[in-house]
Amino acid sequence: MPAATSPIAGGVLVDMKGRYVEMVRQKLPHKRRRFNAWPALFIGPHAVLFMLFFLAPAVFGIYISFTKWTLFDIPQWVGLANFKELLFDTNSIYHEQLVTGLGATILFVLFVVPLCVIVPLAFAALLQTKPKFQKFLQAIFYIPTLFAVSAVMLIWAFLLSLSYGPLPQWIGLKINIASTQPWAWVALIGITVWWCIGQNLIIYVAALGGVPVEQIEAARLDGASNLRILLQIQLPNIRFPLFFTIVTTTIAQFNVYGQPLMLTGGGPNNSTKVLLMDIQENAFGSGVPAAGMASAMAVILGLFIMAVSLVQFIVMRRSGR
Repeated sequence: MPAATSPIAGGVLVDMKGRYVEMVRQKLPHKRRRFNAWPALFIGPHAVLFMLFFLAPAVFGIYISFTKWTLFDIPQWVGLANFKELLFDTNSIYHEQLVTGLGATILFVLFVVPLCVIVPLAFAALLQTKPKFQKFLQAIFYIPTLFAVSAVMLIWAFLLSLSYGPLPQWIGLKINIASTQPWAWVALIGITVWWCIGQNLIIYVAALGGVPVEQIEAARLDGASNLRILLQIQLPNIRFPLFFTIVTTTIAQFNVYGQPLMLTGGGPNNSTKVLLMDIQENAFGSGVPAAGMASAMAVILGLFIMAVSLVQFIVMRRSGR
């Protein structure tokens, strides 16, 4: 004889011992969702431009890196030959360009990235102590970032010119700064730091403004100095904006091109010739273009940037624990 059951709410039948016997599925009325076109209208143009001018060229460039192509003929598939020549063939001029160009790029990054993080961070900490002039000074520091790299370098090339520039006379240098080492590197690094600190400064000012005031006041009551408050209270509270600026600044400076091109032309003796200058010359310079080799250089540079960013992410994540 089947076990006696009793109905309960929701269409479930339960026997006398409290065990579920049957679940009756109720069909809920299905509401048709109306298609909302507004998200597509906002995202669509950006998605189309992203695919046309970023994703498609990037995929095509990766494909070209495995070919031999002079821009005027059909690309010939050569597999890993370009990468083998770049990385291991010490007799190849392209290998020499990769080593010297990547070395100059790394040297530039090693100096510029710390300065583009530390200098605006120091200014942001100082601006916290001067709230009356904070907005004005913040705007002054941000103004250089509004100019294109071409305008910035033209202005500084005029200022540093030995023939008609005022700066060499003011500092008492009777040499061509743009063609003399180490002054060429000093000029490139200094101009880049002056040009880029405004963006990071805005982020740091906003981040430091969000640090709990109670923690800072408690530290001051305990006799902590401004430096100790910055290192032990403010920096731990802004580690995520700090990590963001470090990574984005590193990526941006690895793509340096306009500064050495317009100020030093890669000189003296190719000492400031960064890798992107070699990539541009191989792909679009005089002579027979080597677009496949240039694309392989670009892929190696991209992988190197990704590796550096991954290391930065791991270090920052471990330090934040």
